[in-house]
Amino acid sequence: MEASGKAFVRDLTDGQAVDAVFMVRERKLATKRNGEAYARIGLGDSTGNLAGVCWNDAEAAFELAQPGNAVRVHGRYSVDQRYGPQLTIQSLDVAGEGEYSPTDLISGPATGVDQLEADLRRLVETVRNPHLHALLDELFGERSEVWQRFRAAPAAKFYHEAYPHGLLEHTLSVGQAVSAISASFGAIDRDLAVTGALIHDIGKIEAYATEGGAIDLTDDGRLLGEIPLGYYMVRRRIEQIDGFSWSLARALLHIVLSHHGALANGSPVVPMTREAWLVHMIDNLGGKLGSFDRLQKGLAEGESWSAFDRALEGFAYFASRDDAAQGEQELPAASGE
Repeated sequence: MEASGKAFVRDLTDGQAVDAVFMVRERKLATKRNGEAYARIGLGDSTGNLAGVCWNDAEAAFELAQPGNAVRVHGRYSVDQRYGPQLTIQSLDVAGEGEYSPTDLISGPATGVDQLEADLRRLVETVRNPHLHALLDELFGERSEVWQRFRAAPAAKFYHEAYPHGLLEHTLSVGQAVSAISASFGAIDRDLAVTGALIHDIGKIEAYATEGGAIDLTDDGRLLGEIPLGYYMVRRRIEQIDGFSWSLARALLHIVLSHHGALANGSPVVPMTREAWLVHMIDNLGGKLGSFDRLQKGLAEGESWSAFDRALEGFAYFASRDDAAQGEQELPAASGE
């Protein structure tokens, strides 16, 4: 619970009066049909996100709601059948340092960052191809400026690992899974696939900016996209490595360019090699399972089902710990027996 003793996002119930501290994720000033201004303010804490709307003194609320600010909000929470959950904001002010705990407002990896880094470096050491290893050292070496940004970056704005160090967490899980699966398919170039997995999202360090706890796209991220940004970042480093063949570079860059899997999802090309398909499929799986982690954090005590989720294109079910522990319920008879 927060220092104020108020509920997290996951604990709010329909009709509840709210007096709590949240972090501002985003904001937008708009105009009603009568010409009056209102503010849409995206709020959140470590358990989830919440849409807020302020109808009165909207300009003042908008000015205070700087993305990344911790704000104390008074209002009423409601769940509309058509528009979903929303907090009608009656007043908003910047929260004082003693009013909240920062760890209540920002999520983070389940594993410590130092352990994630150590595990990634162990994985890098397994890449035997000298040119691929040199590239990884250039990008992820401890003194690399790219590495410092990569280590701290989020993996997304909302759907999965959307918190500091989330990109490191997501990349490591994809890299480890690709490494493990490569052993099951003899035709896979394991070093190429693992290297592709480790750099597939590297453009996100230029595509996203983190201010406080708020994550948003940069101008480059909006105008160019994270895949092209990653492509050029990797290609520039490749061109600085003596003896790095074009055939190897092309195979690696194809993984970066195709890892979203479809043109409609932002990939300039679709996967056309074994290694590219492997990285795409594992990356997609990692994103989906990351959404389960996000949704589970937002479940109230005793809940098993999430709300409809756009990333999963459906609902998520979580068996309770008690059900999992019991595991002795009698199997129901099949229909018609």
